[in-house]
Amino acid sequence: MSLEDKISKQVRSIPRSGIRDFFELVLGRNDVISLGVGEPDYSTPWHIREAAIYSLERGETSYTSNLGLEKLRRSIAAYVKGHFEVDYDPAREILVTVGVSEALDLACRALLNPGDELIYHEPCYVSYDPSVTLAYGVPVPVASSAEEGFVVKAKEIERKITPRTRVLMLNFPTNPTGSVMERSELENIAQLCIENDLIVITDEIYSELIYEENYRHVSIASLPGMRDRTILLHGFSKAFAMTGFRLGYSCAPAEITEAMMKIHQYSMLCAPITSQVAAMEALENGAAAVASMRRDYKRRRDYIVREFNDMGLPCHMPGGAFYVFPDIRSTGLSSRDFASGLLESENVAAVPGDAFGASGEGFLRCCYATDLELIKRALEGFRQFLASLKG
Repeated sequence: MSLEDKISKQVRSIPRSGIRDFFELVLGRNDVISLGVGEPDYSTPWHIREAAIYSLERGETSYTSNLGLEKLRRSIAAYVKGHFEVDYDPAREILVTVGVSEALDLACRALLNPGDELIYHEPCYVSYDPSVTLAYGVPVPVASSAEEGFVVKAKEIERKITPRTRVLMLNFPTNPTGSVMERSELENIAQLCIENDLIVITDEIYSELIYEENYRHVSIASLPGMRDRTILLHGFSKAFAMTGFRLGYSCAPAEITEAMMKIHQYSMLCAPITSQVAAMEALENGAAAVASMRRDYKRRRDYIVREFNDMGLPCHMPGGAFYVFPDIRSTGLSSRDFASGLLESENVAAVPGDAFGASGEGFLRCCYATDLELIKRALEGFRQFLASLKG
């Protein structure tokens, strides 16, 4: 008997995460400087942790509504109205989830029938393609390029639309490139979605981490005609440094939220109450901490981009998130070979670009949510490795 044959075909067809697969090599090595996993190097701000502690001391350890705590949903509605300029009914249009990853899974399963196509842009977060496949949909990537700042264009999306296209998925600011979308191009994409009757899933988990003062983040959900055809995904992991709390949420029309909730109630039931209480504190009193972390990330971003360009690895200036995506094609090495060589010879870990899709080949993802002194040491490792390649 082959146990492999007993595994679902859908599960067999998806790869292991390119990020986690690479970092299996790093586990147990204390000598490695990691620019890899996309996680803030800050602890969750104390006042948020304190709220979680107090909730436990009060004995708040029960289930909540499948949709999430009513107080939290009201806080989310107020925050989303202020931050994204979109109104949602906390009673019917907001669902609290176990991280944004669960929200993405629920959205795909709620919308896709077998064979339906979902268009998304690459390079992209590693779970997008598998999430579509696990929902029995067909993932359709649209490549973006360094030459255009890794921004997807409406005309490129239009070329991929077929009679089976049902959903478009966006992520701006983007993981792994940090690219942001100008309002004018987002308006073109919105018009394309309206004309082709597409639903949009927009992952805006990095929207607080925007660095240019003259740029304002725009959610596609806020554009005319888009609120009622958009699922807005957001959460607490990145801007609030709450990765371990595993809490996200979706905002969508009531019919879609109900469909997502039906799946959620039979799988997760509800998100942890302790995390939900902490999230209320983050939304209501966390702005100062977010601003402080953002200023620090900006200093690191400016430094790491300058250094990569100085050493001959072209690197565009990301407008958001906390990643850079340097171009290593001039070395003649594949992304995986470069990352493996860098790790072995210099004890510096970065993620091969092909982990984020075929259009990521020739690049590396480096996370600058890392102490500046460690970034400096890592970049010296890059210089030493490049020198060794030149013999």
